[in-house]
Amino acid sequence: MLDQHGYRPNVGIILTNPLRQVFWGKRLGQHSWQFPQGGINRGESPREAMFRELWEELGLFENQVRIIGRTEDWLRYDVPDRWVRRDLRGIYKGQKQIWFLLELLGKNKDINLKATNHPEFEAWRWNDYWVPLSQVIEFKRNVYKEALTELAPLIFTDKKSLTPPPRWERAEGPNHFRLYRN
Repeated sequence: MLDQHGYRPNVGIILTNPLRQVFWGKRLGQHSWQFPQGGINRGESPREAMFRELWEELGLFENQVRIIGRTEDWLRYDVPDRWVRRDLRGIYKGQKQIWFLLELLGKNKDINLKATNHPEFEAWRWNDYWVPLSQVIEFKRNVYKEALTELAPLIFTDKKSLTPPPRWERAEGPNHFRLYRN
């Protein structure tokens, strides 16, 4: 389902824990990390799609999270032609996303990457809110930047936390973290 401009409606999920860290998932069979995201089906609201994707990708139910907020409008990114199926080239431009900021009410053990027969992630970790954008695939970086910046005031009140760290857009992430697999 594409809109008249060639964008597929989609939702993105920024899941936080009580330490205001964010869920960061390692794509199955790849060396890339990202937030959960997925398409909106015909007749489905962004909120309904978000809860469906939350279950499909993280095995979490609606009562295990709290919605803190969402982006006011769609955020868009274009997908490079080399990533687009041949039959969609010239028709499909990319994705438009509504981003949701959620708080995990449950425990780490509640996250189940194998809740469905088609897992998206093979591992996950908690990361600082201002995830290093260098770890995000290049064509999605601007949308991540926009979503994190727009939603930060909903969980941070101090000016220091509202400001991304120096060189945020180019910084590499820490090499030490706890990796969760299930």
